[in-house]
This record gives sequence, structure tokens and C-alpha cells, in this order.
Amino acid sequence: MTYRNRGMKMHLIVILIAIIAAWYRADWSRFREFHATILYLISMNLLYYFFTVDYRLWVLYSHVGLPVEMLDLFYTFLLFPCTVMLYLTGFPHGWGRQVLHIGKWVLLYFGFEAVGYWLNAIHYFHGWSLIWSFLLLMVMFPMLRLHYKRPFLAYGLSVIIIIFLLYWFDVPWTMKA
Repeated sequence: MTYRNRGMKMHLIVILIAIIAAWYRADWSRFREFHATILYLISMNLLYYFFTVDYRLWVLYSHVGLPVEMLDLFYTFLLFPCTVMLYLTGFPHGWGRQVLHIGKWVLLYFGFEAVGYWLNAIHYFHGWSLIWSFLLLMVMFPMLRLHYKRPFLAYGLSVIIIIFLLYWFDVPWTMKA
């Protein structure tokens, strides 16, 4: 099996694991409670695609003919909702436990991304790297919890973070006609 095929299988396995885990472990009776945070994560991911349409910082590859955009949509509308359901369902009480919970999710996502990078299933551009992905995850998971508790604050901070990242990675602002 080539690295390319393993990369595609990795994407499918990650999404399938998330769906199965969410099916069995998420508290679906709380879906309405978590729905806004699911939409928050989806919207942040779609904003990434909007702002970087011609200047991607990372790209997921399937290597078996599945369009990159389709793979992105699978992650956006399947993996991310499952992630939010699982992450918020299991969010503990107590500061120390919360830090460990966030750390567990950061390491889980980072581990899958590192494997994807090793399998050539994800490529980085314009200065983005595995280290930047780790830093983004360290921000993303606390932001999910913040959005759940204080959505307006999360949106305000998100605007600041987005502006910083667009500036730092010199994402062009000019649009093609």
C-alpha cells in the first residue's frame, strides 16, 4: 500500500472513528445545547476557506480522486460536529480536570494531524507548519468551550485571532473578479 492510499484511508478512518465515537459516547439529548457551538466551529472553518481561497495554508489530500473540496466538506460537516458533541459532552468540572480535558483533545487532534502529515495526507504552505497547527489547536479547544459559555466573547476574540493570522501569514486581501 502506498503512502497516498494510506493518506486517504487515514482521512476516512478518522471521520469514521469520530462518527462512531459520537454515536456511542456523545450526549445527543444535549444537541440543541451544543448546536450553536457546532455552527461556530463550522463557520470558523468555512471562514478559513473563504479568506484563503487562493492562498491555502494547509490542504488535505485524498490521493484517490476525491476532490480536495469534498474532503474539506466531510471534515467540516461530519468530523467537526462529532468533535464538538464529544468534547462538550465530556467537559469536566474543576479547573485542573478542564486543563487535562483540553490537553487530551489537543493531543488527539495533533496526533492525527502528525500522522496525516507523515502520510502526505496534509500539506502546509506559506509558512504554516505542524507547530502552527499545534498552536491553533491550543487556541481552538478553549475557544469551543468559551463559545459554549460566552458566545459573544468567543466571536470577538475570534475576529482578533483571524486578523492576527491573516496578517502573520500575509494572506492577500485582493479578490479576483
